[in-house]
Amino acid sequence: MTIINNDIIERCRCGDQAAFRTVVQACQPMVFTLAFRLLCDEDEAKDMVQETMIRVWVSFASFNPRQSLRNWIYTIAIRLCYDRLRQKAPLEPLPEEEEYFGQYIADDDTERQLENHELLAVIKTLVSRLSPKQRIVFTLVHLENLGTDEVAQITGMDAARIKSNLYVARKTIREQLKQFGYGKDG
Repeated sequence: MTIINNDIIERCRCGDQAAFRTVVQACQPMVFTLAFRLLCDEDEAKDMVQETMIRVWVSFASFNPRQSLRNWIYTIAIRLCYDRLRQKAPLEPLPEEEEYFGQYIADDDTERQLENHELLAVIKTLVSRLSPKQRIVFTLVHLENLGTDEVAQITGMDAARIKSNLYVARKTIREQLKQFGYGKDG
């Protein structure tokens, strides 16, 4: 995320729309990437960007400039994505998807490249059995490269809950990879 200086933040807190455009331009890619990784749906990720930016605009007057703007925006986006994940029916891969990805992962042909839609399907398959909290923690730690303290600040979870959710998420993904034939002996 582009660093937003204190002057722009203060102008946003006072309702300056031009300053807010700067924040939106700087933060949209970050929010989209996070939402896409969590929701695995481009259209829903775009909706989350819009909803997040609306919430940021409406709440900017209450933003504490001593806290991290990035973490504050992450918190808003995470809460919106979490609500959306709880509303959605769990995503279960179709048997033919599991068979296809099992063949792909077991394939020794390292030259083979996945297309974007195939990568999306792999992501959906791997995270399909994670709870919304596990998905959020896994995404923040492994895909957004945030530390436990930042994840705690963003999610409101304590370190023990973060570690527990992360452990279960990793275990679930590892088990799915084994089902696909990755990591089998001989």
